[in-house]
Amino acid sequence: MAEISPKILIPESFQLSSGDIAEQIGLIWKLIKAPLIVPLLNLGVYVCLAMSLMLFVERVYMGIVIILIKLFWKKPEKRYKFEPIQDDEELGGSNFPVVLVQIPMFNEREVYKISIGAACGLSWPSDRLVIQVLDDSTDPVIKQMVEQECRTWASKGINIVYQIRETRGGYKAGALKEGLKRSYVKNCEYVVIFDADFRPEPDFLRRSIPFLVHNPDIGLVQARWRFVNADECLLTRMQEMSLDYHFKVEQEVGSATYAFFGFNGTAGIWRIAAINEAGGWKDRTTVEDMDLAVRASLRGWKFVYLGGLQVKSELPSTFKAFRFQQHRWSCGPANLFRKMVWEIATNKKVKFWKKVYVIYSFFFVRKVIAHMVTFLFYCVVLPLTILIPEVEVPVWGAVYIPSIITILNSVGTPRSIHLLFYWILFENVMSLHRTKGTLIGLLEAGRVNEWVVTEKLGDTLKKQEAAKKANVKAPRKFCSRFKFADRLNILELGFAAFLFLCGCYDFVHGKNNYFVYLFLQAITFFITGIGYVGTII
Repeated sequence: MAEISPKILIPESFQLSSGDIAEQIGLIWKLIKAPLIVPLLNLGVYVCLAMSLMLFVERVYMGIVIILIKLFWKKPEKRYKFEPIQDDEELGGSNFPVVLVQIPMFNEREVYKISIGAACGLSWPSDRLVIQVLDDSTDPVIKQMVEQECRTWASKGINIVYQIRETRGGYKAGALKEGLKRSYVKNCEYVVIFDADFRPEPDFLRRSIPFLVHNPDIGLVQARWRFVNADECLLTRMQEMSLDYHFKVEQEVGSATYAFFGFNGTAGIWRIAAINEAGGWKDRTTVEDMDLAVRASLRGWKFVYLGGLQVKSELPSTFKAFRFQQHRWSCGPANLFRKMVWEIATNKKVKFWKKVYVIYSFFFVRKVIAHMVTFLFYCVVLPLTILIPEVEVPVWGAVYIPSIITILNSVGTPRSIHLLFYWILFENVMSLHRTKGTLIGLLEAGRVNEWVVTEKLGDTLKKQEAAKKANVKAPRKFCSRFKFADRLNILELGFAAFLFLCGCYDFVHGKNNYFVYLFLQAITFFITGIGYVGTII
């Protein structure tokens, strides 16, 4: 049987040259543009404008409340009963409660000495303090080093225990939960948690424990983070601006108005009874700290935030570590929101307005809307409206509202006001990863339970501090310490190309001059795409 030519199987209308194919694509585009593409993009604009207004109202509300707090609210020492615990030679340390200090660790070669030394230096009677080093390290050399450090402090009379597990199940939550099961913990009333890079001042417990001692309805006292490497590079400066707003505004407002805020996972003191009543540590999400805080709040426990009590800590100084951290911080809350929204809504112990605050403000606006509107509006929808001029974005939505939101977000770090514009561009880039993490959390997709421990570089920090003391200027360097191939981020490079093309189109055919923003945003995506995020400034 003779072979049948493939040509006779293809309709004659589809046997086209390359020029004809381009014409056909153009014709198809014209046919679907008006009835399909334009309405969908218009819908996207309306949805983004609605989310922008929600975020705008939230930021204005937070701004008004924080001003009222600064002007009229009493400080925590005045709002709650607070009396310093006095040393008594006759009673010894018996008038001090027994406090457990937990330090969870995982291969912390660079910072284990810093955190253990700071915990052992706390000003508290030695017989009323138990330090528990929860080491989940997989590197036997590091485990041996940490254990030896604990033995060294134990030989000096410090009550310190080196604790390991056979498996790393539950990650940090599993380690903390396992630590509370030990028999010697039964005598402890409170537990303070410090991540491996945190260095509390000696008076930390004396300034925080009295709130718990004299106020039986308080379950948590949270201190503020202070970043010792904020000036290391542009990347850390950007992080400082974002986190300062969280600590100076969001935590303050939550504490002063609803006595609720998310536990930051470290530099906080829990009443152990509150942990037990809330059901203990759970590892169902990657934000075990927020999970515990929400459950404890639903059972009536109050929280106090002490903005004046600061604990030194370290910011991620590599873009790779920062990306992993941001994935966990965006995916975890979204997943917790999915799991707990109905439980919060039907809870009978919490007042209606507190439930509205937790569901709408704390979770929906800050943990979902804030990430998604930044990425969808400024990196997707707005650039697409340039390619499709039939769809317009009102100036108030594209310029005025975002500008006010940005100004309100930046009030926490006035020293970095000159970096404001670059911070906006960088936040837009990070919104890509935060949106992806949020969607993964809401949908419980593949990486929902991914936990990557944030890399810490404590030895670098010590060298910088030594240089400052010696009045020697530290050498300029890049935060990222990887080979060029390891720095490449394809997703960012793809968006850089997309925004650059949109900018070129707007430069030639546009009328709103958005190309200035698009080119700058494309450059920022490109810089992060090749891994060179921040040099020393």
